[in-house]
Amino acid sequence: MDMADVLSFKESIVVYLDRSGGFKKLEDDCRPLNDPQRTEAVYKFCIRVNPSDVMEIDPLLGDLVLHNPLKATYLFQTVCFLAIKTLSLTEKICTESQVNVTLNFTHLPPFPEYMLDLCKFPRVYGPMRPVCMEGFVIAMTRVTKYTQGARFLCVNDDCPCSTGFHHIRVHTPGATESATVRNDFTCMVCSSQLKEDMKFRVLGVHVLFGTDKQLVELIHPKALEALKGNQQSPLRYQSVTVFLRDELCNSMRIGQLYSVLGIPALVHQWPNITWNVEANNVQQSEPKSCSKLPTKFRELLNGTASSAWRFSAIAAHCFGLEVAPPGLYNTVKFILLLSLVQTNTSINYTFQYLNVLVVTSETLIMDRLMAHSLRLAFRGVRHQASGEMFASLSRDEHGAGAANIHAGSALLATGGICMLGDISCYKKDKLDHIQSVLESHTASVFIPGKKFGEDADQMLSLPVQCSFWALTESSQRSGKLDSAVLGTAEMGPVPLQFSEAFGLIIECKERVGQQAQLAQTLHTLQQAVHPGLLNYPLRWEFSTQDYAELVSCARDLQVELLPAAKALIHGYYMASRRARTQSHGVKISAASIKLLISLAEAHCKLCLRTEVLEEDAVIAVLLCENAVTLKHGASTLFLPPEPVFPCDVGEADGLHKRDIMLDELHQNILRFIYTYAPGADTYITEE
Repeated sequence: MDMADVLSFKESIVVYLDRSGGFKKLEDDCRPLNDPQRTEAVYKFCIRVNPSDVMEIDPLLGDLVLHNPLKATYLFQTVCFLAIKTLSLTEKICTESQVNVTLNFTHLPPFPEYMLDLCKFPRVYGPMRPVCMEGFVIAMTRVTKYTQGARFLCVNDDCPCSTGFHHIRVHTPGATESATVRNDFTCMVCSSQLKEDMKFRVLGVHVLFGTDKQLVELIHPKALEALKGNQQSPLRYQSVTVFLRDELCNSMRIGQLYSVLGIPALVHQWPNITWNVEANNVQQSEPKSCSKLPTKFRELLNGTASSAWRFSAIAAHCFGLEVAPPGLYNTVKFILLLSLVQTNTSINYTFQYLNVLVVTSETLIMDRLMAHSLRLAFRGVRHQASGEMFASLSRDEHGAGAANIHAGSALLATGGICMLGDISCYKKDKLDHIQSVLESHTASVFIPGKKFGEDADQMLSLPVQCSFWALTESSQRSGKLDSAVLGTAEMGPVPLQFSEAFGLIIECKERVGQQAQLAQTLHTLQQAVHPGLLNYPLRWEFSTQDYAELVSCARDLQVELLPAAKALIHGYYMASRRARTQSHGVKISAASIKLLISLAEAHCKLCLRTEVLEEDAVIAVLLCENAVTLKHGASTLFLPPEPVFPCDVGEADGLHKRDIMLDELHQNILRFIYTYAPGADTYITEE
C-alpha cells in the first residue's frame, strides 16, 4: 500500500466519520477523559462501521474493512488521533499509540462468503476477516479481567523512549495475555530491554469501557436435535469458543440462540493452537418457524367451526397413533399438545410454564408417548440419568482460569420441553432439587473460590425457562387405598409437596380395563411387524409432520383473554380456595391462577384462535380441578374420572355427546362459583 493509497483511504475515512456522526461520538467519548483523576496509557474508542455506507463512499476502503480489518483499524486509529489533536479534544493523548480503536460492524453483506456454518467451519489458517455465524450457547465462563493495554519504558535512561508513551501494547483479536504483557520486549530505538510501567496498565479501571472478558461456547442448533432422542446422526458436532470483551460481556445467556459477528483467530498457547472467534457484534436470533397450516387441519378447522371444543378433541384423538391406538390416553395426549403449543423461544417472550406429571401403571407406553411428543417441540431435551440436569462446572481451558458453566438438560431446553421420564427411580435429594427449581424457576450454581482462583465463594442463579414432563408409577398397595381421601391418586414414592410444585397432574387410568390392555398389545405387535401401518377406520388421519406444523402455527399465535373467560377463571379460583379450605383445610396457592390462565391460552392456541373464550376457560378449570382432586380429594364440584374426555369421541355421535356433557360441566362450574364465591367477577381484579 503506497502513500497515495493511504492518503486516499484517510480522506475517505474522514468523509465517513463526518457523515455517520463518528466525529461527534469521538468528541463525546473524549469529554470524560479530561477528568484530572484519570491518567491512563491507552484510551479505547469504539467506532460503528456500516460496510454498505463505507462502500458507497470508497469501494476500496470498504473492501479493506471487510477483508483486512487490522489494517483498516490502524487507518481509523490514525484519523482519530489527528482529529483529537486538531480539535483539541483532550490533552491526555500525546501519541497515536495511545488511541485504541475498535471497529464494531453493524452487519455484513448477505453473501455466503461472509457466513460461517458451524457444521463446516474450517480448522485451518485463514484471513482474519469478519464473518457471521449462528449458534446455540451451551457453556460460558464468568466475567474476568484482561489486559487491554500497557505502557513500556526503555531501561536506558539516555534513550528518548525511557519517558513518554512511545511503546504501547494493546490487545488485538486472537492475541493472548502474553502477547500484550511480557518481559522480553526490546526498544525499537536502542534495542535495550523494555520494562512495564505498572501504574498505566489498563485493567479494570475504565469508566467508559471495562476490561472484561467472557468466554462462550457456541454449537450448531442442529446438534440439539440429538437431545430429543431422535435417531442419531452420523455427523459430529463440535463447539466453537467465542471471546466476548468489554461492553459485549453478559450479552449472551445459556440456552439461547444468537447471531454472532466476529473475527476468527488462531490463539497460540504453547504447545497448542486453538481456533476461536473474537466477537464484534451479538444479536439474539428469532427462531424460524412454519406459519402454514396443513391442508388436512385446515379442512378439520372448517368442519368443526360450530363447536369450540371439537377441533382440539379430534387432534388429541388422532395424535400419537405410532405409539397407542386411537381412543386410549386421550387426556394425556391432549395435555401434551397443550404444553407443546404453550412453549416459545421468541425474544422478550414471558414464558408460560405447563409442567405435566402423569401417574400411570403403564410407564413404558407413557414414556414412548412423551418421547414421540417431544419430537414436535421446537426445542426439547430428553434428560439422561447419567447427565447433569441443570448446570455443571469445569476449569476454563483457554488460560482465563475461571469457572466454565456448562448447561444441563433443563438449560439446554430453554423455551421448550425438558422430559425427565420416570421419576420413581430418582433419589430424594434429586427430587428436592427439582422441586426447588419448579417453585423458583431458577437453578443455583455454587462456585468454590479456592478451586477457581477467587478470594471468595460465589452462588450464581440461572433462570430455568422450560416446561417439565415427568411420569411416575402409581402405587396399588391395598393398605393405603382404604385410608385414602375420595378421588386422590396413588403416586408411589413421589411426595405430595413435589406434585404440588408440578401443578398439572393427570392419572392415566383407562375406563375399559383389560380391553384397553388388549388393544394396546395388538397395536404394539402390529407396529413391530408393520411399522407405520395403521388399520383403524378413522375419518381424519394426520401425519407426524402435520402435527409438527400444527404445533408450530399454534405456538406463534398471540392470544387475548376475553372478560368472560377471565371472570370464569377468577371466580373458580376464589370458589376453589374457599371450598377446599372449608372441606380439607387445603390452601390453594396463587400459582394456580397462573396455571389456569396458561391452560386456557394453550387451548385457545391449539384451536387456532386468537381470543380466549369462556369454553377455553372451562377446559382449564376441568384440568385444574381434576389435578387438585388427585392431590387432595374430591370437592363439591363433582367431576367424572376423565372430565375433558367424558365419552369416546371415536363413536359416530361421540363429539356431540361430549359437547353436551361439557356444557353440563360448564353449568356445574358456574353453580360452584355462585355457591362459594358469589359476585367474584366484580371484585376480583388481580391475584
